[in-house]
Amino acid sequence: MTETEKRLLDEQGYLVLEGFIDADWLRELRLRLEELFEEEGENAGHLFRREPFARHLSNLVDKGQVFERVVSDPQMLVFVNHVLGGSFKLGSLNARSTNPHAPIAQPLHCDMDVLPDEQGARVFNAIWLLDDFTSDNGATRVVPGSHLWGRLPQKCMPDAKAPYPNEVVVTAPAGSVLVYNAHLWHSATSNHTARHRRALHALYVRRDLPQQQWQAMCLRAETQQRMEPLMRYLLALDDAYNDKLCAEAETQHVH
Repeated sequence: MTETEKRLLDEQGYLVLEGFIDADWLRELRLRLEELFEEEGENAGHLFRREPFARHLSNLVDKGQVFERVVSDPQMLVFVNHVLGGSFKLGSLNARSTNPHAPIAQPLHCDMDVLPDEQGARVFNAIWLLDDFTSDNGATRVVPGSHLWGRLPQKCMPDAKAPYPNEVVVTAPAGSVLVYNAHLWHSATSNHTARHRRALHALYVRRDLPQQQWQAMCLRAETQQRMEPLMRYLLALDDAYNDKLCAEAETQHVH
């Protein structure tokens, strides 16, 4: 990281990395995403969330090695490490595609509705832009510096969907990645165009925080078995905490 990148992440809470995804990788990601939307149909995104004006996919690490490359990219992990320190893991990897002419924007929020603690930041997110983010197609809006306030927007605003003073709609070409301290107030905006606006969301959490999607429970056995040590660490596959959760879940399923 450059000193400028560090300063921007520390002070404004976000940074846009243009040209991060090369053309071949971008093409492969788009193709696999559309295949999954077609294959999963109405079941798409069921492990995470569904919205009436957006398509979702969840648990993407289990759905193609092209996604493993996303969460383990060494350059990206440098940014994660800067915000979360040396002890973190993947919280989830999902996709969100804002539908054409989607009139409803998301409310401002902090990811997982958590605040920093005495040790610092607990969540980090990277939005991988598979389409251009423009001012009218549902691009992410952020409130610069809000990651330092120690407040959740829904606790401070009568209407978290309303515009906020000094908010910024982040515009950038496809192939960019928006990285941010996920305590930053942010949300998707309305899509007023006739095209989908697609992106991947790679959420990382500090190691002492539960994953948004427990990878040890979500990933198929054959996926877990081929994971190299770095991926096993990032996915927390060998953590005693996750072993305990899996055992409890299996017991509940049996009974």
